[in-house]
Formats: sequence, C-alpha cells, structure tokens
Amino acid sequence: MYHKSAGYRLFSVVNNVMLLLISLLCLLPLVHILAVSFSESAPANANLVGLWPKGFTAASYEQTLGNPNFTRALWMGIYRTILGTAITMFLITLAGYALSKDSTVFRARSYYTWFFLITMLFNGGIIPTYILVRKLHLMNTVWALVLPASVAVFSMVLLMNFFRAVPKELEEAAIMDGAGHLTTLLRIYLPISMPAIATMSLFSIVGNWNAWFDGLLYINNYRNYPLATFLQTVIVQQDFSKINPNVAELKAISTRTVKSSQIFIGILPVVAVYPFLQKYFVKGIVLGAVKS
Repeated sequence: MYHKSAGYRLFSVVNNVMLLLISLLCLLPLVHILAVSFSESAPANANLVGLWPKGFTAASYEQTLGNPNFTRALWMGIYRTILGTAITMFLITLAGYALSKDSTVFRARSYYTWFFLITMLFNGGIIPTYILVRKLHLMNTVWALVLPASVAVFSMVLLMNFFRAVPKELEEAAIMDGAGHLTTLLRIYLPISMPAIATMSLFSIVGNWNAWFDGLLYINNYRNYPLATFLQTVIVQQDFSKINPNVAELKAISTRTVKSSQIFIGILPVVAVYPFLQKYFVKGIVLGAVKS
C-alpha cells in the first residue's frame, strides 16, 4: 500500500477526463452516421438528425443490401482483405524469421535487410508500378490490388525484432531434438509471437480494407471495385448511378441515408475485428520495437 498524493489524484482525474473526451470524439460521429442511416429521408435531408434516429426505418439498409453493386463491392472488399492479409502475413513471417538470424547463421542477412529497408525510402512510383501491373496482365483482377503491397516492410521489421527477442535456448533445444527451421518456426516462434502476429494482421486488415486508390488505378470495371473504392466513387465523387441504376427509385429515397448505411456497413467489419485483437496490439508494438 502506498499513499497517492494530491497531484497524482488530480493527474488521474484530468487524464481520465481527457481520454473520455477523445473517446467521445471518435464515437459520436459513428453514432450520428448510424442515426442518419435509420432515419426517414425528410429529417435526414433537412439535417435534423442528431444522435437518435428521426422516424425510425431500415429502408436505407434494405436499399443498400438489395443493391447488387454494393453487395458485389462488399464481397470484393472482404475477399481482397482476406487474400491480401494471408499473403502479407505469409511473406513477412518467412522474411522476418530469416532476417532475425545472426550473420553467422545467415551470412547475407545484412544485404537483404538493407534491400528491404531501402524500399521504405524509395519506390518505383505510380507510373512504373502501373506499367508493371499492366505488362503482367493483372489489370482488373484482385491480384493487382494485393500483390504490389504484399510485402509490408515496416511490419516485417517489427516482426523480425520480435523474433530476435525470443530466447535462443528454445531454438537450440528444438535443433537438438532434430527440428529444422520450418518446424522451429511453426512450433516455437509462431506460438510465442502471437501478440506480434495479431498486431501485424490488424495492420494488414485495416490497410487492405481501407485502400481505395489502387482500385481506381487497376480496376477498369466498377463492378469489380472493392468496397472502399466503391464508397469513394459514391460519396466523394458523388456518382449516384452506382447506388441504384433505377432513376425513378433513386428519386424516392434519400441518398444521404443510403450513403450513411453504406458507410456504417463499410466500417463495421473492422470495428467487429478490432476488439478481439486489441489486447495484443500494444504488447506487439512495444516488444517488436525494443530489440534492434
């Protein structure tokens, strides 16, 4: 037991109040979008909706989920996120494990490390990347969205440092029992490194789900847009033709409520996944950034 000074108690109160205000600033816009999406068109268009729906109705969600363009984009976004995250985690896990070895075990380690680090500072640029994707005949495919950014070097470096923090005695014991590098990685390193794996997976999930610019570059047909690109064309570019191709039906609904429902559905998967990975988040970042 120890005595808490008046200054410490004051700091705790101010700190908790500030964290509460920041949390409200993040939460209230989502509550407002949710309220607009469940409101009738008249109060929504008149900007009368606050944090509670006016004239509760789920018509906007019926319109959104009944729109084949949106459901196709939603599926494409989910497919792109799962495929991109799987490829990224596979590549950075193998690379991070190899680069975590000492130069006595992996002699070319420093050369490969600099090779990856240089890509964090310099890249080919948009035009050369576009030409490369086009020459490889990847245009208008999901591979054009996931392959160019499949090696996340920053995540690989964090994972590499996490692997280097694993006690070498565990690896030596596994080698003495006859385990090879693949068995050591699967049986020793991965179970211990779950905080880092979960953190890097969260980075990849959010990055793939929110990416919209590459969809505009590499996808020629809007029917193959992932959800982020689809929402960008509808909300930012104000292209309402993709909400519903029926003009008569478009006049009978509120585009604001429909767009709000689409935005909320778009953020829902990440909001649903984050609580399950949040407990690993801080631990994975700290442990992966300490040892160099």
